[in-house]
Amino acid sequence: MAQGWPFVGWCTVVLVVLVAILFAVYGLTEHGLHIVIRSTAQTSFVLFISAFVASALAATWPLPLTRWILRNRRYLGVSFAVSHFFHLLAIFALLYSAADFHLSASAAIGGGLAYVFILAMTLTSFDRTAAWIGPRAWQRLHTVGVYYIWGIFLFTYAPRAAQSVAYVPCVAVLMVAFAVRLWARRRPSAQRAMAAAR
Repeated sequence: MAQGWPFVGWCTVVLVVLVAILFAVYGLTEHGLHIVIRSTAQTSFVLFISAFVASALAATWPLPLTRWILRNRRYLGVSFAVSHFFHLLAIFALLYSAADFHLSASAAIGGGLAYVFILAMTLTSFDRTAAWIGPRAWQRLHTVGVYYIWGIFLFTYAPRAAQSVAYVPCVAVLMVAFAVRLWARRRPSAQRAMAAAR
């Protein structure tokens, strides 16, 4: 249950329970939707960062935990997609129910493109679809996709970190994750390990 596709199933169950609890506590209200949006953004962040640094961590620090993260990178990514789907549903619900809530054009376009990448990467997380597009296209899609989503998280949290220290750890984690990937790619031994993990 702690790895593979069952991991995705359990993540989905946890997310459903989390959303249900939040609505039970805060109600099916505008405030409740804001809480759900914030909470699913946080679960998405944790799952995404885990998948983002999986191969670099395992190549640089080959520990049982980092090896587990690498083995389950695909399932962490799919679980991230599930979490962000709940996030999107809550945003749509808030747009429908709150007259004073709106998205800027940049947020709608930038976030919309992120969801296009999430959908494409999720659909190609299965062996058959990955084989259908070929390893070269798969590699390009997932590399561009993860860095774009990383950028969306950064440009979402960085301005907020300037206003609230609560977001500073998120920005720090994003920068450290990027540095770990960059450092791993510069080490020949890590490059070989990362290539073998793909």
